[in-house]
Amino acid sequence: MSLHRVKREDGSVVWRVRWRDGGRGSAERSRTFTRKSDAQHFEDELRRRRRLGELGLLIASKETLDEYVTGTWAPTHLPTLAPATAKVYGSLYDKHISPFLGHLKLIEITPEAISHWQAERLSDGAGRVSILKALSVLGSILQRAVESERLARNPARLVRKVRRPPKGEVRPLAPKTVEAMRAASTHRDATLISVLAYAGLRPQEALALRWRDIGERTTVINASKTGQRRNVRLLEPLREDLDAWRKAQPNVREDGLVFPGEDGERWAPDAYKSWARKKPRGRRKPGEKQRSGSPGPFARAAIKAGVPEATPYTLRHSFCSLLLHEGRSVVYVARQLGHDAALTLGTYGHVIDELDEAPRIGAEEAIRAARVSRVRDEAKSDA
Repeated sequence: MSLHRVKREDGSVVWRVRWRDGGRGSAERSRTFTRKSDAQHFEDELRRRRRLGELGLLIASKETLDEYVTGTWAPTHLPTLAPATAKVYGSLYDKHISPFLGHLKLIEITPEAISHWQAERLSDGAGRVSILKALSVLGSILQRAVESERLARNPARLVRKVRRPPKGEVRPLAPKTVEAMRAASTHRDATLISVLAYAGLRPQEALALRWRDIGERTTVINASKTGQRRNVRLLEPLREDLDAWRKAQPNVREDGLVFPGEDGERWAPDAYKSWARKKPRGRRKPGEKQRSGSPGPFARAAIKAGVPEATPYTLRHSFCSLLLHEGRSVVYVARQLGHDAALTLGTYGHVIDELDEAPRIGAEEAIRAARVSRVRDEAKSDA
């Protein structure tokens, strides 16, 4: 590494720093500065990085992956993640990474070692999606090790990933089906289903919704998943549902939750799982018969409507379908859903193709028609 004063043909003077990334035999690199102080600062930074690199490699030769994760990565990186994301990362690491790679020293985690790990997880029957998620977590951990100069490169980036399983096409529920589910639900659940199906909210976004977020024409969504805020169009039938639900609640406050739990606070994770579950809770012990139990309220409504495989997230697709049926652009739909246009096109491309030549129907008109049809069907059945 060296710093030189260079005089150019035009008489100007510059300062050039020369260095090699590796040892002797590696290519020489250089950078030129007009001010000597800038060149000196740059040279000092190179020397600092070289010293840290040597120290980092020394640490990496002795520190195992488990030691690095528990001692450095988890305390410094996990607190920056959303609680739900941190929990998923921890679960993936404990189940798929630590038992197989945790004992290896950082410098022993090579692309070949990771490839063997991936193949072994496949042969053990682990799902491809889980393996891909675990590899993403491992790559994130190793990238932090690179940034702290414990590793010279991230070996996870050189691994050929297992192919993702083909993704099934989403099948949005028609408004008539949504209305059948609402008819089989309590007032609260029917309104929650309306929010999911006619505003396209993620379930956790709906449960975090407060009355102050609901305006005359739009609803403000603070998405915990993306950390972004968006305004979602408030369809008139949904606004009517929300108005009716609000009138049925005593002592409603502007900052109150639209769908509070039994204690007035946000639903606990177990409460939501109980509401949405399809199977009885609990695991069967050896020798024990399958427990008889009923599905949760949402699943019961889905069964009565003839769509037993539906989940709360399925209703998000219904909102997208309503907008596409109106003739809205992919960009518009993506903004309403809170993700990018490429994801919208990849997920709903077949829906777009199917509706390409279909007559345009307004979302509000489609919902009202479904409600009129349900009233007629109920009248016929009563007769």
